[in-house]
Amino acid sequence: MGLVIDTNVFVDAENNRFDLKKLALFADYGDAFIAAVTVSELLTGVHLAKKPDIRVKRSAFVESIIGKIPVLDFNEDVARAYAEIYSHFIRPRSKKEGNVHDLQIAATAIAYGYPVLTSNTSDFKKIPGLKLLHPR
Repeated sequence: MGLVIDTNVFVDAENNRFDLKKLALFADYGDAFIAAVTVSELLTGVHLAKKPDIRVKRSAFVESIIGKIPVLDFNEDVARAYAEIYSHFIRPRSKKEGNVHDLQIAATAIAYGYPVLTSNTSDFKKIPGLKLLHPR
């Protein structure tokens, strides 16, 4: 059992829209994890900080997340799940919207058999086979 936490949950926490202590409410799902692409998204936010003091504060926040929450590898199983999901969103007949990072997070969750905890369910709701949880 486990739970994949989407990047936006941490962005919400950094911006005081979500208290990370509330993650305890999801303990029934088992251990919490993040997808490898979430590490990239969080570190990108550090690099995009407009002021040095914001960068330092954000870097400490991100490094604490990376240091505490295990990262699920983007391995062959995840790549296969991602290929299936990604092809669903790029078919010429449908041209459905889908953020490639969100699709990688979803693929990671599906390959490992975990739901995704996200406050941005609209980004994930059209992905077949994905179970979503909202942090409320």
